Amino acid sequence: MIAGWAVVLHLSYLPMRVSKHGRYCCALLVVFLSMTGCSMKLPDPPKPPPRFAAAARLVPPDRMFTLSDGADLPARVWQAQGQPRGILLALHGFNDSRDAWEQPAPFFAGQGITVVAPDQRGFGEAPNRGEWAGSDRMVQDVREEIAILQQENPQIPLYLTGESMGGAILMLLMSGTDAPSVAGTLLLAPAVWNLGLGADIPLDVLATLFPHHLVTGQELPVHVVASDNPAALLRLYFDPLTLRATQLEALRGLVSLMKQAATAAPQMKGQLLCVYGDKDQLVPSKAMAKVWETLPKGTRLDLISGGHHLLLRDKNGKQVMQDMLTWITQPDSFLPSGGDVAASAWQAQNPAKTEGKWFPASWLDSLAR
Repeated sequence: MIAGWAVVLHLSYLPMRVSKHGRYCCALLVVFLSMTGCSMKLPDPPKPPPRFAAAARLVPPDRMFTLSDGADLPARVWQAQGQPRGILLALHGFNDSRDAWEQPAPFFAGQGITVVAPDQRGFGEAPNRGEWAGSDRMVQDVREEIAILQQENPQIPLYLTGESMGGAILMLLMSGTDAPSVAGTLLLAPAVWNLGLGADIPLDVLATLFPHHLVTGQELPVHVVASDNPAALLRLYFDPLTLRATQLEALRGLVSLMKQAATAAPQMKGQLLCVYGDKDQLVPSKAMAKVWETLPKGTRLDLISGGHHLLLRDKNGKQVMQDMLTWITQPDSFLPSGGDVAASAWQAQNPAKTEGKWFPASWLDSLAR
């Protein structure tokens, strides 16, 4: 089965002799035919070989966030060691879960920063697993989580961080007229990409006709590297909380979220740090460069040399952690990685115009086999 997402994003790779309208129709037809026999039931987690058994562990949540509509969102918590200097509310990416933060969280906890990582609605063990709750509801969830944490810890600075989709959600939250008052927002390879007029039409049609049909990335005709850390990719693949198939409705929601986030960039409020890796194969450099140009004056930009999409899970992920920590604790200092200087040089070079290929990281099944 060919993933609908892959077809939408590869419209421009169809033969140029086919008209734009024809390309849309061809893409739509290919996806429709490929969906024959598709299941609407989420697949069970894969069973790892004995040597990878630890990668399939299910870690129970440390707490629940009970929200205004009665939903309970589970979260993992890594408590700060010693006197707490801050709290980091950490949001995962598309098809990922609270476990996305288990590699960097101990580092921050050791530096006196508590990390709270909830499952976002529709992901992990949160309600309506596999369904798209809508960006408005997801933003409201984060707003309520912020209020709960600030009520529980009125004297401790609260920071927000989000990876990929989580970063896009934070961009919507912090661009609103009623953006919450927090100590700062850290965006890690946020999912930002305006695909352009008409590019999402095939997906929109399919999601309307078959909203609950599932697509996967097992047959993608490309090789995408989300991280250079095989252990992290194995954990992502075998983690029982990871989603391995995606409803077309959820893909449509993600595409809309990316466009909304890119548009919201100029209106963001508060102290901001945005981190991007120059080896990111999921969020195109052109899309990120456009967002960097429109973020509010004073935003700190951090370009990580050799960094992939899953920045904190890369082999050099600690470099990103150090930058984040420095920005939190010494906001006027240069970043240890030199990423702020690299970002300025990168922008001056006018990043490559070629659009990249964007796929949810959890679709990279073949990398973990």
